[in-house]
Amino acid sequence: MKHDILQFKGRFTESPLQYDAFELGNGIVIKTGLSILLNEKLELIEGKSVGLITNSTGVDENLRDNISLFIKKSKLKAIFSPEHGLWGAVQDAIKIPSIEQDQIPIYSLYGKINKPSAEMLTGIDALIFDIQDVGVRFYTYINTMAMAMEACAENGVGFIVLDRPNPITGEVFDGSMLDPAFRSFVGYLQIPMRHGLTVGELANLYNANVKADLTVIKMDGWDRKMWFDETGLQWVMPSPNMPTLDTVTVYPGMCLFEGTNVSEGRGTTKPFEIIGSPWINPHILADSLNSMSLQDVRFRSLYFVPTFSKYEDESCGGVQVHVIDRDKFNPIKTALHTISAIKNLYPNDFQFNKHFDLLTGTDKVRKALSDGVSADEIIVSWKDDLSVFSQARLKYILY
Repeated sequence: MKHDILQFKGRFTESPLQYDAFELGNGIVIKTGLSILLNEKLELIEGKSVGLITNSTGVDENLRDNISLFIKKSKLKAIFSPEHGLWGAVQDAIKIPSIEQDQIPIYSLYGKINKPSAEMLTGIDALIFDIQDVGVRFYTYINTMAMAMEACAENGVGFIVLDRPNPITGEVFDGSMLDPAFRSFVGYLQIPMRHGLTVGELANLYNANVKADLTVIKMDGWDRKMWFDETGLQWVMPSPNMPTLDTVTVYPGMCLFEGTNVSEGRGTTKPFEIIGSPWINPHILADSLNSMSLQDVRFRSLYFVPTFSKYEDESCGGVQVHVIDRDKFNPIKTALHTISAIKNLYPNDFQFNKHFDLLTGTDKVRKALSDGVSADEIIVSWKDDLSVFSQARLKYILY
């Protein structure tokens, strides 16, 4: 597969706003930072050469892509793409090359390097970040943002974050904090697994250390209780395995199966909602999990055959996670109980891999589960760290 083609296909100059007259309009509750900048604060970039970190999620309320908008309204000098490429089309952990299109370089920040170099930033007055996050520490776009902030601070380039909603609300934060010893590209910021912040708020938090010339363009109309489908905005897949808000809802916990030899559902139409393996009896597992009476979630037994990733073309037994009430559902608690149940049912088959500690940001969770510590006890152990984070985040929140 030629990933340079997936990085960009077409020409920027073929799309400039041919649908200016088209307005979705009805139901729009908020304005994103993109719309605020281009329609109300354009003076911040007028006469400046700008770079843009973005992907397929960088659209306005009428689904117009930000690249075309910036070409029309600014001096767009360079584009930077994160993991999964500019169009969010490349599968996870696949390196992507930098290319050039229409005399505009598209620098990959998920290739040979993850951080913009001084050469890439040459001639750029301000680097703009405009990507939809999913509210989880190990989703790599916020780590791309953090490294780009470092590069801008080091090279005297302004950094502008165009804020977008946390799709799973900004009220809940949960999970283990990052131990600096386990810092990686899937765990870069010292925040909980589910962080409860927007990208703009995360930028404020990280900038306390980085000291970049940071400007955050707030949204208009968003509040912390909103789920993404309450904003009136259209969901655009930020990556191939994040197709719907249902996926994002379970992702903070069920992604932990990436760190095991159980399939996390990649290669199915329900990634992260479906988990399993060839050695799991789905009916026994579903009965075990449902007997726990976890809050507002049910488990349905099923068989599935992944078309790629773990157990490609093999029949797997497992469960689908059905969320009954998303406001009460705890995805991390659910995942830990599910892992514990599988480990107890299949002690000779279940295994962790080294990715698990990077996802949890510590080795304590894996060691506790391996020693038979209950999921509830593990969750209680996070209480003090989360209490400290709860107070520390207050100075950075915007809504």
